[in-house]
Amino acid sequence: MTRLSIYEINTAVWLGGHSLADVPAKRWDAIAALPVDAVWLMGVWRRSPAGLAIAAVDDGLSASFRAALTDLRPGDVIGSPYCVRDYVVDERFGGREGLAVARHELAARGLRLILDYVPNHVAPDHPWLASNPEYFIRGTEAQLAERPADFVRTAGGIVARGRDPYFPPWPDVVQLDAFNDGLRSAVAETLVDVGAQCDGLRCDMAMLMISEVFAGTWGVEPHAEEFWPQLITRVKWTHPGLLFIAEAYWDMEFALMEQGFDLCYDKRLYDRLVERGDVRGHLTAPVEYQERLVRFIENHDEPRAASVFGPEQARAAAVVMSTLPGARLYHDGQLSGRRAHVPVFLGRGPDEPPDAELRAFYAWLLPRAARLQGTWRLLESEPPLVSWAWDDDVVVVNLSDEPAGGLPPWGFQLG
Repeated sequence: MTRLSIYEINTAVWLGGHSLADVPAKRWDAIAALPVDAVWLMGVWRRSPAGLAIAAVDDGLSASFRAALTDLRPGDVIGSPYCVRDYVVDERFGGREGLAVARHELAARGLRLILDYVPNHVAPDHPWLASNPEYFIRGTEAQLAERPADFVRTAGGIVARGRDPYFPPWPDVVQLDAFNDGLRSAVAETLVDVGAQCDGLRCDMAMLMISEVFAGTWGVEPHAEEFWPQLITRVKWTHPGLLFIAEAYWDMEFALMEQGFDLCYDKRLYDRLVERGDVRGHLTAPVEYQERLVRFIENHDEPRAASVFGPEQARAAAVVMSTLPGARLYHDGQLSGRRAHVPVFLGRGPDEPPDAELRAFYAWLLPRAARLQGTWRLLESEPPLVSWAWDDDVVVVNLSDEPAGGLPPWGFQLG
């Protein structure tokens, strides 16, 4: 797990209508040669027809689809991978057998496979709604009439739409009850099966299932036991080497680590890089904590780095995220400078010419970053410079818009 390097792929877009079983060897070879240690195949699970129908009539979503694809065609909108119909590999990607082929190809190159798990919600046509409606936050006829944006009628009766406490509900998903003991057992069985198909799980919005957060969101009494510790322990009893990676916000990384997660998103570093905040102050945290953070400058949720940062800024931010303790997350297209943010509902992205200079830069950076090892220490530096070392290797980054200490705006030195 030390300094794990993860490459995120939007499975539907990357496959372009083909099966995971038919990916040419040279495509896997190219990823392994970057180099990285793991591939996150984002969005392999069966998508929901009910969720797709909801997305198709949502004006806001439709506008984002057209913004990403000016030549939007029938069939381009395939539904959200986070509106999970069932934890079964989508047949359009080759099903369970196709995923097994892909995992074999990755393992042959020394790469791990990471998949998604969405703990907070499922699709409105998930089988549990018919078989176990008690797994969901239930509503009444009066609540549905008064708050139709918050509740929906399903095969399991009236249930709440999925949400976090700071935003309106998501229209295409329904809310699971984190405090239901039957749900907890069912989730464990599901993840034991999922864990047999991969080497790690990236858990979406993991902090929503922390008892304090869930109780506050839904106005209920906290459960006597937290959701994650028992679940992670039970799944790891069957799959001891399975990595649990938390998408984490609201400074809840440490709480999630305490509950059993191996790695947590470092959203705070991303925000400070974007906002020109106190990066050095963020790096004064104990190294043992930093070693369990996932650093990134883009992913499928965030805008493309090339559209957020200027050319030199993007390079400097990449040096920061690539040379710190902890895991590193690279998003497919980041290394070639793609600028269009592709909504996860789409099965196709726009054609974009690669940025040859940026690609060459990453070809220089990634192997050097991968070789950094030994003892990490934060060095003394005056703003706008930040600096750290791995034994005798020193990294210096200029975080300003003006030359500083001999470095150009947002310049860097690695050596």
